[in-house]
Amino acid sequence: VQLQASGGGLVQAGGSLRLSCAASGRTLSRHAVGWFRQAPGKEREFVAAVAWSGGATSYAESVKGRFYVSGDATQNSVHLQMHNLKPEDAAVYYCAADSNRGARSPSSLERAYESWGRGTLVTVSS
Repeated sequence: VQLQASGGGLVQAGGSLRLSCAASGRTLSRHAVGWFRQAPGKEREFVAAVAWSGGATSYAESVKGRFYVSGDATQNSVHLQMHNLKPEDAAVYYCAADSNRGARSPSSLERAYESWGRGTLVTVSS
């Protein structure tokens, strides 16, 4: 499956953005799709993920209650709705797919995801 992330941009602190991850080449079915981010000079880190089968979600503690991940079967896409953005949320955001997750809770580990899309940049001004 090929993935394309979009929706990044510049937003003021406290604002909202919605990122999208469009999948092509294969219909999402047993997949989990995760979002990761990498800020300048930092390691890439897990943000959120959703299991396509069953809809189980997982979030990093730093984004719980502010970010929401969901699947869109009509568009074969996954969205990341981000609210109350903080300067520390600024990063390049990547989506990735784990093709055989089934109904299990999605993983927060990068090594579980074998397909990665190019990132989309989120900038948060204070």
